Amino acid sequence: MPEVPAVPRAAELSAAVSAAFAADGPLSRALPGFEARPGQLDMADAVCAVFADGGVLLAEAGTGTGKTLAYLVPAILSRQRALVSTGTKNLQEQIFFKDLPVLRESLGVPFSATYMKGRGNYLCLHRFDALRAAGFQAPVSRPRDAYSHIHYMRVIDEWIDTTETGDRAEIEDLPEDLSFWNDIAATTENCVGMECPRYQECFVVRMRQRAAESDVVIVNHHLLCADAAVRQSNFGEVIPSCSFAIVDEAHQLEDVATQYFGLSVSSYRLDDLARDVGRALGARLVSDPDRAEQIAADEVRIREASRAFFAAVDMLRHELPGGAASDSRLRVRSQNMQRLTEEGATLIAALEALEADIALTKDVPEDVLALSRRASELRDEIRFLLRADDPDYVYFLETRGRGVFLRASPIDVSSIVREVLFDRMRGTVLTSATLTVDGSFEYVRSRLGLRRAQEIRLDSEFDYQRQAILYLPKKMPDPRSPQFVDAAARQILDILKLTRGRAFVLFTSYANLREVERIASAELEYPILVQGSAPRSALLREFKATPHSVLLATSSFWQGVDVVGDALSCVIIDKLPFVSPGDPITAARIEAIAARGESAFEQYQVPLAILALKQGLGRLIRHRSDRGALAILDPRLRTMGYGKRFLASLPAAPVTLQLSDIERFFDASADDPA
Repeated sequence: MPEVPAVPRAAELSAAVSAAFAADGPLSRALPGFEARPGQLDMADAVCAVFADGGVLLAEAGTGTGKTLAYLVPAILSRQRALVSTGTKNLQEQIFFKDLPVLRESLGVPFSATYMKGRGNYLCLHRFDALRAAGFQAPVSRPRDAYSHIHYMRVIDEWIDTTETGDRAEIEDLPEDLSFWNDIAATTENCVGMECPRYQECFVVRMRQRAAESDVVIVNHHLLCADAAVRQSNFGEVIPSCSFAIVDEAHQLEDVATQYFGLSVSSYRLDDLARDVGRALGARLVSDPDRAEQIAADEVRIREASRAFFAAVDMLRHELPGGAASDSRLRVRSQNMQRLTEEGATLIAALEALEADIALTKDVPEDVLALSRRASELRDEIRFLLRADDPDYVYFLETRGRGVFLRASPIDVSSIVREVLFDRMRGTVLTSATLTVDGSFEYVRSRLGLRRAQEIRLDSEFDYQRQAILYLPKKMPDPRSPQFVDAAARQILDILKLTRGRAFVLFTSYANLREVERIASAELEYPILVQGSAPRSALLREFKATPHSVLLATSSFWQGVDVVGDALSCVIIDKLPFVSPGDPITAARIEAIAARGESAFEQYQVPLAILALKQGLGRLIRHRSDRGALAILDPRLRTMGYGKRFLASLPAAPVTLQLSDIERFFDASADDPA
């Protein structure tokens, strides 16, 4: 990165930013119809103070505020290297491909930018070479996948000659769930580092080099936390050092940090290790026949020990309450883990044998030494998980499809996030449309370990009184009763007939989604799209392209989804999105709060649900010309005391208990020239 002037003082930077946003300023000239909004200017001024004086800023910027430009312009004009982390890849790409080019042309300040994703998004040339040498042969789970496998391998082979980044997102038609991508991705587990014959050409290495020379580095929260975890382990860094960070969609940070600072051992990881040992032997990377024979025996031993271990894990799962359900997460404690002692010891011994036999083998390439390191990491993680005695972690079993996982997650990530992220930055901006509960930042401050922070809360620039209506049914059964789903389905059908489809129907459970799908598919004349029937991005494309369509979805569509215009004119939510108290992480956090003599329901469960509800409803109004109906079918909004907290946090749209008001709203919208 070239040497730049010292950071301007707050007044100087604020003046430069104000000039950029002025009515006759560079942004106005570069963006047709641009007009700085009051909230946008207030936020930009607050961000200036962070880049000039340091510290932490919490900025809740309602939808339509224009928060992205409000933080990018001060960051660029400060002439300091800035790290921008987003909750989604979509926002990452919007900033890099849309916002930064405009600012580069308009601000008159030269700067460079790079965006970084997790390693799994990038092709590993070394691993691809190995598959090419094998004639593109790799295992497929089903015979009918073989043609698809060969086809996409050839597509990738041609793409290598043109790509500069190696980012799989460049191949537009590449399926998100492509079965063999993990076999050729540049994941950490399979990386051989500087010993790799393709190291100088490595897409990940080149990405890091570009980032190290850039003024603006754009990452997502997953990579941000992965980098922090690597730094915590003293294994170097993934992201180049920056003194200033901007965390957009900051409401997601706790969940992502919980994932990255935990441990997870799965049947998939053991299978992958054994498979890669077999491939190394097949490629004759171990030249000593006796050592190769011993390592081959280790491979068999690991496979057998892994099958026995995860069979025991699965048996334990069925013995726990709720364990018969598929795709479930079940909490375990140290006494439960004693059931796995024998199988765990056998698996650990098999991993140690592989590690020792590779260590005793002379002249092995880095690919084989990497297998030894993987075995060592797995051994240590299994030992930690089997003890299940660290009070700072919650231990649980999880099934996902055919995979079985044994996990440990930190109960409280606040001190971790503070130490590895905030404390190493001179200045940090955390922003989102949903950071406050009851008008206060206290919840997010406590969850992220923020001791001191400046705060600014900016209302949405949208006119919800004119643009939206909130419908709350007059009579609905208790959401926990067997009658609720049928009643909800009737309400959903009635609403969709008035809106002529054009809706997201968001559920808190797959069970309710499936039942409503069954009823709606028989009675609704509009196209119905269902989460899980296609990749998320494909469903969104189809929803936008299909007139009057209806999307039935669960948690992954509650946030990070942007549909502007008439295609989305209604958002219906079946129940208040309380996280199940039976979820292991939630249960452990409830216990920790109760142990302090505090109310977990009031201080954790309700605030978490309020933020989730605000995110879900925020899918509707994305532009000043958007209009639509919001509907929440959960009667607890009106019947329970805490319902007032939810209602006070929602957009200031008119509230109605009458379905007929929705019809009148859309009739009036059709006549509204705005």
